[in-house]
Amino acid sequence: MSSVSSVHQHGQELYPPTRLFHHTIQRQTGRAERISGVRAASSYLARQLPALLNEREYNMGRINKIFAAQWVSERQVSIGTKCNKLLVLDLDTKQIANIPKLKSSKNSTPADCPCGIHSIAINPSMSLLATGGENTNDLAVYRLPTFDPVAAGEGGHTDWIFDIEWLDDEFLVTGSRDSQLCLWRVRDQDDAYIDPDSPDAHLPNYSSVKPVIAKKCANAEKVRALAYMETRSEVAALSLNARLHVFDINTFQQSTSCRKLQYHKENVCLAADSNRSLYAIGSQSYVSFLDARTMKSTQHVISKQRGSGIRSVSFNEDIVTFGTGAGAVYFFDLRANNYLDLNCGHQCALSIGKGWLQHDETYEFFFMDTADRPNAVYTHCYDPSGTKLFTAGGPLPAGLWGNYAALWQ
Repeated sequence: MSSVSSVHQHGQELYPPTRLFHHTIQRQTGRAERISGVRAASSYLARQLPALLNEREYNMGRINKIFAAQWVSERQVSIGTKCNKLLVLDLDTKQIANIPKLKSSKNSTPADCPCGIHSIAINPSMSLLATGGENTNDLAVYRLPTFDPVAAGEGGHTDWIFDIEWLDDEFLVTGSRDSQLCLWRVRDQDDAYIDPDSPDAHLPNYSSVKPVIAKKCANAEKVRALAYMETRSEVAALSLNARLHVFDINTFQQSTSCRKLQYHKENVCLAADSNRSLYAIGSQSYVSFLDARTMKSTQHVISKQRGSGIRSVSFNEDIVTFGTGAGAVYFFDLRANNYLDLNCGHQCALSIGKGWLQHDETYEFFFMDTADRPNAVYTHCYDPSGTKLFTAGGPLPAGLWGNYAALWQ
């Protein structure tokens, strides 16, 4: 922290080193005071952090492709995999806990060709975690920090749930490959009663819930990602036919469906910055920014690994972080309107580790002669303090089985 001074940088006053250090520690414990200039300090940390990060890789065993991850405490990360496992990784001890998947009632029809967990979402109070159920078209909600089952959501989707967004502590939205959005209400009731004669009697510790409302997303072909813009009371849905669709959360009516996005290949990830009213969309070679007020593009950032695909994207203060399909994490500085650099002309990027790859018949027949097979960064997430970054994924080709997970700090 010795490089931090109390002088102005980029037009904003920064903290003296000791004050900034104490504020960072307090952020990690949730006790940071709201003091003048806190936004400037957070923005400064977000720009300086990437250059200081070191990778600590984890042995995740023989699971296949980590598609989703979320921090559940200062030392634990929840993980969802293509092989439909819900895991909790202790970053200090390296221990991995397997969380039982929630079964739906007999009335639920499983989706054809299940494809694992694509999303994990935690409500604002950090009391409930939502993800996919044993049936990948159904919802599963757990109580935190114990991971006790709360509810299985069914009857909303006929195909895989691709993404989940909480609106508050009780309401959440799911988007699916069936091109539908569903609004759910889940309340944490410790003493929920289940009629022993009901079809759900085989669910001893949790209830079955139906969606409050289900809506077909007009002009969409498979909803791939969701983002909640709290300041505008809207949820945006990204579809694989390269359109962004906006729903008013007060009425759950579709208010907008933007024209075809300029870059229409492999639009698979979406993030929202409520303060800027800005959406970021990851496609095959670009991160595109859309103004939520006008639904018009403001700029397009070409990936340094053009053609490998943007697989995950997020906002962290002034920095847009995105992971690629070719084993790298990049940082784009919105204030400087350029890739984050190391103050020496070289751009800041993370090259991720090798992970684990199963050398099965598919590998030996199709990929053994390939010199380099980097992992895709399917998911990444900052811890609540914004000082640690968890990255995870696995091999990009569908036929390969493997995984990668690491903490950067």
